[in-house]
Amino acid sequence: MAERIVVALGGNALGKTPQQQLALVKDTAAALVPLAERGYELVIGHGNGPQVGMINLAMEYAALSGGGTPAMPFPECGAMTQGYIGYHLQQALGCALQEQGLKKCCASVITQVVVDPADPGFQNPTKPIGSFYTRQEAARIASEKGFTFTEDAGRGYRRVVPSPLPQRIVELALIERMVAAGDIVITVGGGGIPVVETAEGLKGVAAVIDKDRACALLARELHADKLVILTAVERVCLNYNKPDQRELEKLTLADCERYLAEGQFAPGSMRPKIEACMDFVRSRDGAEAIIASLGCAADALAGRSGTRITR
Repeated sequence: MAERIVVALGGNALGKTPQQQLALVKDTAAALVPLAERGYELVIGHGNGPQVGMINLAMEYAALSGGGTPAMPFPECGAMTQGYIGYHLQQALGCALQEQGLKKCCASVITQVVVDPADPGFQNPTKPIGSFYTRQEAARIASEKGFTFTEDAGRGYRRVVPSPLPQRIVELALIERMVAAGDIVITVGGGGIPVVETAEGLKGVAAVIDKDRACALLARELHADKLVILTAVERVCLNYNKPDQRELEKLTLADCERYLAEGQFAPGSMRPKIEACMDFVRSRDGAEAIIASLGCAADALAGRSGTRITR
């Protein structure tokens, strides 16, 4: 029986503009299609931090500039990113599959994810979105618009928004049927559109669910064999960006707990990736998580790269 893997792609790896993204997704497809060639059942989630910030800012600017453009609610901005990132990914994957002679379908599912309206994340914004700014630029925008900014892993300052924990994937049964049929599915884009359950039905809320946690939930619910988080670094590091930086090839749950307690992994960066991996690995015997760079995806699954997290 084929191994089922859920792959989480970082939103920052997709570029800052649609033009950059169209070029970069070709590299993404080149890294992922070999996994399909090897017979893995492939489910792909992706981030949308830069993209949802860009769309939200553009729509807000257009609304304030007059001309009748309506303000666009944040959940709808998230849905837009699922649509256009998914379109780029499925187009690039479709071309790469055709070039390799693989008769597989690839499609995106606009995905809603239920969150708890009482989640403490709504009172403590932590999810970085949009572009990077200098301290001075961030202070000016915060003063003008009331946004909250935080320093992001030494790369600059970014706006942060609430990031509640995912509770339930609304379209899960559909995703399961597509994967079982042998299709490559792109889903929980940007962590999924966050919705809450009301007496009138589901209602979108202004937040961004962490895509790694959403992919971990997806992997658990699909009974995947592996969760693979692809990011900008080849391995998880201790003392990141410091003179004594050290790469890690393997981590146990106990190792992860110890390093988290020491404050080794930055919030909004590596910490949620580690926590998502821990959630998945705890879910059942034999579950395994890998954090690796996009270009090393196949090597990571073969044990030649990346950081492997097990019980």
